[in-house]
Amino acid sequence: MLNIVAANKLIYAMLSHRGQVRRGNEDACAASPAAGAFVVCDGMGGAAGGEVASHLAVDTFLAHLAPPTPNGTPAPRPQTRLNTAIQAANQAVFQQARQSPELAGMGTTLVAILHAPIPSRSGDSGSMRNVATHFFSRASDPPTLWLANVGDSRCYLRRRGRLEQLTDDHSLVEEQLRAGQITAAQAAQSPMRNLITRAIGSQATVDADIHGHRPQSGDLYLLASDGLTRELSDDDIAAILTDVPTAATQASLNAACKALVNAANAHGGNDNITVLLVALNAA
Repeated sequence: MLNIVAANKLIYAMLSHRGQVRRGNEDACAASPAAGAFVVCDGMGGAAGGEVASHLAVDTFLAHLAPPTPNGTPAPRPQTRLNTAIQAANQAVFQQARQSPELAGMGTTLVAILHAPIPSRSGDSGSMRNVATHFFSRASDPPTLWLANVGDSRCYLRRRGRLEQLTDDHSLVEEQLRAGQITAAQAAQSPMRNLITRAIGSQATVDADIHGHRPQSGDLYLLASDGLTRELSDDDIAAILTDVPTAATQASLNAACKALVNAANAHGGNDNITVLLVALNAA
């Protein structure tokens, strides 16, 4: 599955592959340019549970991520919109698992971006005809891009050639690593490295990490399931993304998605692999 779309100053591409080992694909990804939302889910569960969970979570998340209200009515804060959508997705998966015995125990990770630009006045007249939208934030501006995650699907930022992981994995091994209880080498070899501590649908409610970010022109965001990050190191990912110019093009994002998936498959492709790239370009 490949999709490349330009939406105003956002350019995005996404690609999902079942990998070299799995028979099916339990990952799901989607975008809603109108809402400024991008999401990746990695499902889990017996039979078809993982596939059901990930697609149900993606669909419910986007359906409940209401865009700002019209006619000047104050909109909910971005973090409230994200949490509302995540709780709705969690309830949908949780209730479906309870109602369908064959889906018992299913769940999914979720990682998402919400672009929520700030309306502001430009020009000297103060007229509403001069209302514009801040896309790239100044240091004094509030965040205009929000990240949310549950589980171990990740969001990375490539800025000025440097790759940074913006999300924390909700996994037992990563929590032990952050607490200094194990080393990075031990974490990589741990038989419990696939055990996540939070998931959409495992309980009636879920705690999501939600935080704001100030985007800059040339930023490149990567959402990915662990089928990518368990096969490729951060250095591997960064090297592939060097081929995406600061002023990203649709062709460069297309090529980068394919290169990331191909590299993960070349390293074993032991899980489903999903990548979603979002580039923020100047007008």
